[in-house]
Amino acid sequence: MPLWTDMSTETTYHNLKSRQIKTLIKQGCTADDWSNVTVAQPLNTDRIRNAHFTGKVRIGVLDGKVSLSGGLQKQTGIYNAAIHNCNIADNVYINNVENYIADYDIASDVVIEHVSLLATDGSTSFGNGTEVAVISEMGARQIPIYDHLSSQVAYILALYRHRPAVIDRLRAMIDSYTQSVTASRGAIGRRARLINCGTLRNIRVGPSAVLDGASHLENGSINSCPEDPCCVGTNVIARDFILSAGAVVTDGTILRHCFVGQATELARQYSAENSVFFANCGGYHGEACSIFAGPYTVTFHKSTLLIAGLYSFLNAGSGSNQSNHMYKLGPVHQGIVERGSKTTSDSYILWPARVGAFTLVMGRHYANSDTSSLPFSYLIEHEDQSLLVPGVNLRNIGTVRDSRKWPKRDKRKSPRLLDKIIFNLLSPYTAHKMAEGIAVLSQVRRSSGPTSQDFSYNGVRIKKSSLEQGLAYYRLGLSRYLGNILVSRLRENDFSCRSDLAGILAPQSPVGTGRWLDIAGLIAPQQAIDELLDSVENGSIDSLESVDSRFDSIYRSFSQYEWTWVADEIGRNLRKDISQATPAEIAGIIRDWITAVEKLDNMRLDDAAKEYAPASRVSFGVDGTEDTRDEDFRAVRGTSEQEELSGEIRQRLEQKKQTAGMLLEKLDSLS
Repeated sequence: MPLWTDMSTETTYHNLKSRQIKTLIKQGCTADDWSNVTVAQPLNTDRIRNAHFTGKVRIGVLDGKVSLSGGLQKQTGIYNAAIHNCNIADNVYINNVENYIADYDIASDVVIEHVSLLATDGSTSFGNGTEVAVISEMGARQIPIYDHLSSQVAYILALYRHRPAVIDRLRAMIDSYTQSVTASRGAIGRRARLINCGTLRNIRVGPSAVLDGASHLENGSINSCPEDPCCVGTNVIARDFILSAGAVVTDGTILRHCFVGQATELARQYSAENSVFFANCGGYHGEACSIFAGPYTVTFHKSTLLIAGLYSFLNAGSGSNQSNHMYKLGPVHQGIVERGSKTTSDSYILWPARVGAFTLVMGRHYANSDTSSLPFSYLIEHEDQSLLVPGVNLRNIGTVRDSRKWPKRDKRKSPRLLDKIIFNLLSPYTAHKMAEGIAVLSQVRRSSGPTSQDFSYNGVRIKKSSLEQGLAYYRLGLSRYLGNILVSRLRENDFSCRSDLAGILAPQSPVGTGRWLDIAGLIAPQQAIDELLDSVENGSIDSLESVDSRFDSIYRSFSQYEWTWVADEIGRNLRKDISQATPAEIAGIIRDWITAVEKLDNMRLDDAAKEYAPASRVSFGVDGTEDTRDEDFRAVRGTSEQEELSGEIRQRLEQKKQTAGMLLEKLDSLS
């Protein structure tokens, strides 16, 4: 186990002198054997009072002060505490331990005050190796959690059970790591604060962590670091858990068999069992049971239950619920809500079901639908049926706002970021799904006949008007995305002749064509993931560090892989290798791109303007006329012209028009 304390191996510790023992006894101290108590010199005996020592105890220099809340300073020392088999580094402040501290290595500058019990009881792995039954409540997708678990490794462990050799090898690596950290002594890292806590048993606390008012913590690791401290607050109860750097768990939260990722906050009486939460998640008031919460999964409301599902970049509205129990063979069902989706108040989904990326779910749905090939949609309850409006979220200003807020809200500060996250709204992952959507909607229309006004697909109904609009939205979205990447590449690389152009357009990586996946935040080519898993399976990747390194390599290669996919897609549309495309053909793609950009941006601006329409002013100017209402509204909300996101869209649209004009002129000179 990596020892988080800083007991110097160069410091010499001495047995207490008889006069020092006499002084300590006068100050209310006792020991079962004073020869087992060793101290660094010089020893300030005045700073050890009412202390009771059993077993082997080592104490560092006590000559400093610690600062507590409100600026209060206390002299370091050991007061009113029973200490058993502990190593205590320099300038630790221990005061008022109700029961005792046993079998702990305590680093310098630590504060332990008003704690009932801090003890290591036998051999423990501090939460490592705990089996967490995610997605399948019956336990068929257990993840053995460990200190450095990433969302990507967890995803493979939970969802690639069809590759048992990979799972077995990953579990063996985790078992090996778990054995390496298993110990009969706990550790408290430098500058940690443990204040007003109840029972703390078999826990490991990282540097700079703050435990303030926790009720009961057992068998867990709090992997704090100075750059991104953890906080465990009032009335928290947690058993069999791991908290990552920057995690905040407070306000009566209850955890059992849980992993809490970097910069995740669980608060306000949140309850979670057999669940994993990765980077920047937020759980407040509600409940989670057997969920895989990928990055940025957030839920704010008391009545919200997330159960037996895979989520990421989810915003769950009040009263959102799912069911995984048909009252036949038990809670065996599961659901997948792909990235960027939202559920409105009182929404409900009967598992099994799969919701496509960036979909808004409204109402109650019982048909076990699968809309994974139809992203950016509305899934609406209508006349007791599930009605799908495909692609409509591409024109929604909220979709743009969400995609831009996520990277700005990345609160992780740790030097080592565990989860690899691609934030892009449009990517090969969503573009491939839009292409699938075009194929699906076209097939549905052909198979139903020209007179049909209503279509059925995978448990949902689609109106004819919605289908036609969906096709248009997906085509605009694809043109915009392909053009975005092409234009960026042309802007970043100068060209003055056709051979220059061909060189710029040629992909540099063979990896990237075909299907792309969202591996819990990491958007990547399936080929790259398959190669990683093959390497695990054949043993060429044989450590958790190597697995993480490969995921990191895939993450850093995203842009290169992305251009390979885009170049292949453009080449298939042109029916030739993209490096053989003429300047006129490239110019045609840019014209399609700027048209799509302008249409979608104008739709989004119109959508944003609805927030400033007269209907939005109803609750303003409560005691005045219509003029007062309008003045009050403008004072609080401003105008649509002043709105920041809309202004940014307008500005970027003009910049894109200028870029298109410049590139078209340059391409025309090569014709």
